[in-house]
Amino acid sequence: MDESRHARSTSARGDTARPAGIPVAAAPRTGRQEAAVSAPGAVLSRPSAPAGGPQSMVPQVALAVVCGGYALGAALGWGSHEIALFMGDFGLSAAALVAAVSCALYARRHRTSRFRPAWMLFAASSAMAGLGNGVWGWYEVVLRAEVPSPSLADFCFLLFAPPAIVGLLVLAKRPVSRAGWVCLGLDAWLIAGSLVTLSWSLTLAHTTHFQGTSVAQSALSLAYPLLDIVLVSMVLVLHFRRSSVHRSAINTAVAALALTVLCDALFSSPLLRDHYRSGQILDAGWFAGSILLAYAPWVARRTPGEPAADDLQRTARRPQPPGSRPIAGSLAALTPYLAAAVCTLGILTNVLDGRRIDKVVLFTGCTVVLALVVRQGIMLLDNITLTQELAQKENHFRSLVQGSSDVIMIAAPTGVLRYVSPAAAGVYGRDAEELVGSELASLIHPEDLGRVVHEVRRFLAASPEKEPTTRIECRFRAGDRRVGGDGWLNVESTVNRHHGGLIFNSRDVTERVRLQAQLQHNASHDALTDLPNRALFTERVSQAVTGRRASDHDTAVLYIDLDGFKQVNDTIGHQAGDELLVQAARRLGESVRSGDIAARLGGDEFAALITGDGTRDHTARELRVHEIADRLRIKLSEPYRIDGRDVRVAASIGVAFADPGVTPSALLRNADMAMYRAKQAGKGRVEMYAPQMQAEVVQRAELAGKLRTALHDGEFTLLHQPVVELSSGKVTALAAHARWRSAEGILFTPHEFLRVGDRGRRTEDGARAAELSRWQLEEALEQAGARHRAGHPVPVAVRLSARRLMDRAMPPRTVETLLDRHGLPPGSLVLELSDSDPRIPLDELERRLVALRRLGVRIALDGFGSGYAAMALRRLPVDVLRLDRGMIDGVVESPRLRKITAGLLRIAADLGMQSVADGVDLPEQVLALHSMGCTHGQGLAFSGPLDEPRLRCALARGAYPVPDLAGESRAVVLSGSAVPARRGAAAAPESLVHPPLRSNSETSVPPT
Repeated sequence: MDESRHARSTSARGDTARPAGIPVAAAPRTGRQEAAVSAPGAVLSRPSAPAGGPQSMVPQVALAVVCGGYALGAALGWGSHEIALFMGDFGLSAAALVAAVSCALYARRHRTSRFRPAWMLFAASSAMAGLGNGVWGWYEVVLRAEVPSPSLADFCFLLFAPPAIVGLLVLAKRPVSRAGWVCLGLDAWLIAGSLVTLSWSLTLAHTTHFQGTSVAQSALSLAYPLLDIVLVSMVLVLHFRRSSVHRSAINTAVAALALTVLCDALFSSPLLRDHYRSGQILDAGWFAGSILLAYAPWVARRTPGEPAADDLQRTARRPQPPGSRPIAGSLAALTPYLAAAVCTLGILTNVLDGRRIDKVVLFTGCTVVLALVVRQGIMLLDNITLTQELAQKENHFRSLVQGSSDVIMIAAPTGVLRYVSPAAAGVYGRDAEELVGSELASLIHPEDLGRVVHEVRRFLAASPEKEPTTRIECRFRAGDRRVGGDGWLNVESTVNRHHGGLIFNSRDVTERVRLQAQLQHNASHDALTDLPNRALFTERVSQAVTGRRASDHDTAVLYIDLDGFKQVNDTIGHQAGDELLVQAARRLGESVRSGDIAARLGGDEFAALITGDGTRDHTARELRVHEIADRLRIKLSEPYRIDGRDVRVAASIGVAFADPGVTPSALLRNADMAMYRAKQAGKGRVEMYAPQMQAEVVQRAELAGKLRTALHDGEFTLLHQPVVELSSGKVTALAAHARWRSAEGILFTPHEFLRVGDRGRRTEDGARAAELSRWQLEEALEQAGARHRAGHPVPVAVRLSARRLMDRAMPPRTVETLLDRHGLPPGSLVLELSDSDPRIPLDELERRLVALRRLGVRIALDGFGSGYAAMALRRLPVDVLRLDRGMIDGVVESPRLRKITAGLLRIAADLGMQSVADGVDLPEQVLALHSMGCTHGQGLAFSGPLDEPRLRCALARGAYPVPDLAGESRAVVLSGSAVPARRGAAAAPESLVHPPLRSNSETSVPPT
């Protein structure tokens, strides 16, 4: 546009057409010449549709309509000369101002963009063009006056090119080194110098000799084309050095400037220059250049399918196929030589035309050649430096590859190894030369080959950007020097792509794989016996119950516990116990079938999973599994040879079947309950699970919970039953009995709740029973102390099991402390030793009882005549012998039992012990026991358990009536006594009135 305005200034002075001396690019549209070379391709080409979806065509259509409308109006002459002048001046001004506003608005919205300064410079350049056209229109259209030369419009037109040139430099790809910046400047000068040489030879030389113009006009005429030449040079340089980011926006901006310069070049031809008027068709090109520049920055807006800048950069960095070379890179390398060729062509044109070579042409041509030589020298030095760096890096990487402990292999697309690093000798035990040329598939274990091929194919089909590498682990054939034959190594390889083939970076991970396998085995097997542990066994049970064999309901779990194992640990040591467990595990593993699983669950508990054979007959399956379990029981119960001695333990086995709907945890729990029932039933036996076992466990758990609550809430009470001397009826002691008065008003007896505490398997139950025993002892001594202070110094008998007496929760000095606390003499307490456990060492129990006897505490052996009590009589220090009520019930009717009881009583008398008969409920039993030598009795024949008020009354009276040998009673029956009064010796037996008989350990209602 600058050139047209300058032409109009000359025509205003008298020429209707532009002077012939105006050069080719004598217009202020200087920056537009730059795009002349690339303009056709940039304007005609459409941006490729985004991958994510079709881009909207509305902006392009609107742009084409506006530019087409302006071109149509210019072609038709706008209808009048005034409108043509207005559109040729203010129309171009408006288009340039629209471009300025558009570029400035984009730069304001994108403050963080690297190209923001370029758009600001383009906005300034367009503003200068718009202002120049506006000033020109003011003179030509508004004032209808001649435009002065030079004028403010010329100043604005000259300022159009510099901002555009700098903006193009910002858009160009920045060099990374100082040599790159120098080469960029040299390339720009090579292009500009060649264009100056060519333009000067054709037209510019005539402009300098134009007569009748002032110095300012001549300078102005030269300034316009020179600035256009610089702009064209930058366009050409940018075309080969433009950034890959926002390529569409940059191409559009370059096309806009190129279109403007193209119009300037067309205007310079004599044909158009002599007949040009404002508003003609040539103005449509300048108008389209401004509108295209206004649209250029918004092309950079990313549509949903357009790749982001980093995606474009990664695409630009993507390695090209071997032998391929980008066309743009080749043209960029040839640009300096093409520029020098153009310069030479300009000089040859002058020589061939017979004209004298102009000094300007000679000087410019020499500088172009010098610039080309300097550029070639810089490139040569740069290539030498790059070659040296490449050699150093190659040596460096060669050293790394050859010295690496990993094996690096390059495989061709056919799978043949092209390169193997020397580390193969140390890792694989095979020389690298031996491996080169062999097929990779022949070196991989056949079982792993299919998986490796599948992974390689999947990796090659994946996108390199999303998955640059993959990892493969397989077994690799090793050489003789590594494993001593055709062995296999576990190899882990990192795989990369390489020219259609693959690079394998491999390392030996055999030891790691072995360690992982060992750790996995240790995590799922018992460390002592090497049998599967609880976790693995539970997993196998889950697979059997929920897997494909879930329909085999004859699958069973055997829960095994070694009876007497604790005694082995306590007597001969834990090391012997460990040896016993190892031998038991070996027997168990050898005894189960090949398809079954044996495991150690912990301690002396084992288990076995017996798989079914698909039978539906319940009787047959129970018989089959019972035979297997009984065979295991017999095998495990055989003597064990440990440290030169035979050790015997028994095995209690519980069996549970995988019935429909049972869960793995429930199956194990059922087998555990069946095993517990086997131990309760006498140990060393096999028990099958029955549903009522679960109900009993639930009931016992509920009762244990209530017992725990009762202990904390104080619901227990203590009753006392008198121990009477059979010869005189005198109360010589009191037997303490615990009772539990529940919230419902029911008074539970020891028979109902002590079995929960004393026989519970769980530690919690044992702790609860120990707490109850401590409470009973403390409460009995506290009440005995109160009675002693009230004048009733009657000893109290407290029943205590040997296990509770040996419990850690009851230290040896506990009894002494309680006696001192309540002010009782040692003889006030009688400890009744009941339910002695055969597993308790008699030596330790004897030491504990001897210590108590030294304090003055008397010891009674409860339940004599049954079980373990008779065996312990010869070892334990006992003062009182209590006959079990089982011997008293039939002592009157059975002569045989009467002889046994009489014998036991004689033994007690010979040992100097008192004898107490428990459960004396009938007068006939009193007479029979007294006649056999029994000294004391306790039962309903005298009194049941009494609460404290009734007990005080009984103690105040001092004695109970007893039948004598003459058949007459000595005293009146006390209130509450269970013995009827005898009216005389002649009374018949039927005259004896018997009360309802009750057990001495049961009370149906709470006493009042």
